[in-house]
Amino acid sequence: MPKEPRAWQRMLSGRRLDLLDPTPVDIEIEDIAHGLAFVARWNGQTWGDHPYSVAEHSLLVEQIFTRLAPAAPVRWRLAALLHDAPEYVIGDMISPVKAAIGPGYGELDARLTAAIHLRFGLPASLPAAVKKQIKRADRISAWLEATQIAGFSQAEANRFFGRPRTALTESLRITLRPPAEVRRAYMHRFQALIAAH
Repeated sequence: MPKEPRAWQRMLSGRRLDLLDPTPVDIEIEDIAHGLAFVARWNGQTWGDHPYSVAEHSLLVEQIFTRLAPAAPVRWRLAALLHDAPEYVIGDMISPVKAAIGPGYGELDARLTAAIHLRFGLPASLPAAVKKQIKRADRISAWLEATQIAGFSQAEANRFFGRPRTALTESLRITLRPPAEVRRAYMHRFQALIAAH
């Protein structure tokens, strides 16, 4: 009789996270920060001596979200910071790969997102308006990344991600940092938001 495939991952915190049935008690922010700091966006196809990590991207999205919704409660800024948190175990896939995989990826992402949200005091599913604002911040971030570090022309980025208003991108410059530094920055921002939440 064939053995069931392993569907869990051992985390550096010692937690054993079941990927198919994740529970909030197995989620630790240190694991998320560490994992995201070592996951490269754009399949690693960015300029610079360090990969542009999902942790760095998440910090940028939270910053843009705050510009879009300055009066938003702190919990929604926390949700923006955690918007790609499942990628600490499932990795970051570019949109064309997600489309090729089909709905299975989205379902796995949704289960992990719900567990992460519950672990940190957020609703398992975000209100549609909040989700939409975070998605908008995500697209603006993608435009900045595309034009600053991923080799896209502005015209090409405009076509794929939409041209953001200058006020939303003003003074936002992407710098690539070593993973350990990004991990610390992510943890620092998370702790500040949790303390204010």
